Amino acid sequence: MNLEIALRRDNEVTILDLSGRMRAGADIVKFRQALKALVGEGRLAVVANLEKIGRIDSSGLGELIAGFVTLEKNGGKLKLLNLNESVVELMVMTKLLTVFEVFEDEGEAVRSFGLNITKADAVSVAAAAGDSFGDEPEGRPAGDQV
Repeated sequence: MNLEIALRRDNEVTILDLSGRMRAGADIVKFRQALKALVGEGRLAVVANLEKIGRIDSSGLGELIAGFVTLEKNGGKLKLLNLNESVVELMVMTKLLTVFEVFEDEGEAVRSFGLNITKADAVSVAAAAGDSFGDEPEGRPAGDQV
């Protein structure tokens, strides 16, 4: 089954209900595009609900990491919700459970963001700190992920 993404909002938090498989090809492109659109809209508090994900391959895992980095770089957060047993095993093997905040309760995941997070707020904080906000690293074209 191909990756399907349903988008919901709980105040300033966007919840991505993912179902199917996160694997190389069009599946992960769909996830990347969804996150890019959210960042473009200033929606920087994101919960990826993986309850209905059947399988994640290394490319899908890489895209979760890239999404995490993209949101962090823009002043936001990507948190994970409802990992199934095989995804938990993969996260343990790769030690990514130490990187991602993982929740079993949606309300708890939403509340964990605390204050409102918007791109405008992040830009203000970055400008006050003297950072060049939203610029791509030199030598890398816009849109490439690490």
